[in-house]
Order: sequence, then C-alpha cells, then structure tokens
Amino acid sequence: MESRASLVAGVLVLALLVIGLSSLMPGGEPPVYDQLYQVSTIDALLEGEYNGTVTIDELGRRGDTGIGTFHRLDGELVMLDGVVYQALATGEVVRASPDQTTPYAAVNRFRPDCEFKLTPISNLSALETQLTDLLPSRELFTMVRVDGTFDYVKVRAPPAQDLPYPRLVDAIAKQRIAELDHVQGTLVGTFSPETAQGSSVPGWHLHFISGDRRSGGHLLEVVSKESTKAQFDELFFVTIKPPAGSSVILKNISQNLSSDLIAVEKGR
Repeated sequence: MESRASLVAGVLVLALLVIGLSSLMPGGEPPVYDQLYQVSTIDALLEGEYNGTVTIDELGRRGDTGIGTFHRLDGELVMLDGVVYQALATGEVVRASPDQTTPYAAVNRFRPDCEFKLTPISNLSALETQLTDLLPSRELFTMVRVDGTFDYVKVRAPPAQDLPYPRLVDAIAKQRIAELDHVQGTLVGTFSPETAQGSSVPGWHLHFISGDRRSGGHLLEVVSKESTKAQFDELFFVTIKPPAGSSVILKNISQNLSSDLIAVEKGR
C-alpha cells in the first residue's frame, strides 16, 4: 500500500514539476514538440472518474494527435491531423465539437523522429511486440501512428454512463464491439514506460480510425497481411493535469488495478 501510494504521489509530483519547469522556458510556454500532454490518470479512469475537465478546444491547443475518451465515458477519442473524432457506442463516428470535454486523454504535436515498414501482423500481440522492438527507447513516452490496409480490425466503444459512475471494468461490460474486414485506416496510440504505472497505461494503448472516418474505437485486435507504415515520436516532456477528483485514486490505493487494466485494455 505504501509503495503504491508513493508511486502515484511521485507521478503527480513529477507532473507538477514538469509544469513548473516549463514555466521557466522562454515565453513561459512548454515546448511545442516532444511533449505529451495528458488529462488525468488511468487509475482515476479505472475508478470511475468520468467527468470531463478539459475541453476539446483546449486539447487542440496542446496537440494534434492522440487518444482518450469523452465526458461520461461517451465513446472513444481519436485525434488525428488536428481533428478530434468521437467513436460512439452506436457505431457512428462523429467530429467532436470544441465545447465537449474529456476526463482522460493523451495528445502531442506529432513530429515523427523515425519511420519503419512493419512486417505482416498476425494479431495485436504480434503488433505490439514488433512496435516495441522498433522503439528507439523503452524509457520514454512515445506517440505512434500506423497507417495501412488491415485485413481485420476489432474495436470497442463504451456507451455514456450515468451517475453514480461504475468502475471502468464494469462500464465496459456494455461496450459495443465492431469487427471490420479489409479496411484502410490509422492506428494511433501511446507507449508508456513501466514506471508510469498508475498514471498511464504501461506499454501500448492504441485506438483505430478508418480512412473514411466512419468506423473506429479502442483497438482490441488487428491483422494485416500487407506491410504497414509506423511512425514514432519520442516525447521528452510530460505534463499531466491531475484529475479533478484526486481522492478517487487514493481511496482504493491498496488495490492492485493491473488485472482491471488488462481486462479494460485487452478485453479479457
């Protein structure tokens, strides 16, 4: 219990330290590139903190590429080329309005440091292994973008929740699953180092949106027999906006949320 509390406290202190350091930079602004801006923490989301705290308009000032969700856990957020899309549980994908809010998101101003051609992908685990092997560093946060044609994609999107909010592992029990065949599109997501447990999803957290912007959501499975293109952007600065309900993290601090995280992220 004590070690986990120390970890979460350390993450929040680190976030505030980064914010403080960025205020010392020329003009008082954090660097435009190589920075991850994250709204809240994954533990807060796991515990049911779904009230939006940052507008889509503000999110757009922080980045042009990223992932997240919306107020009340209303679907999945995909930001690509500066546009924020909302993949709804109805199966629709709509363009988010500037005044909508997010309780959890991770975005950056994408400027790839390196680019690779991926070999055919047999499943999500194989994709993650291939991406990890190509990472310039496993100690840094990294934003990834993978473009190509996929033989099979499985995604999910949860419906909006009502108060009192259930924990995330319970909320996704009513998620909508969509299975797409032979679809062109883009995977967007983050790699977070193991030391980020509690604040972010350690390893890969990926969302998908189709080229026609009609389908998308949180990635659960993927297959591609063709080569796809992966781009990596290493992030040297991290700013985390602490959750409005910080007590949500602390009230169950003795719990190990890793099993919940696996169920939420991988659908098992």
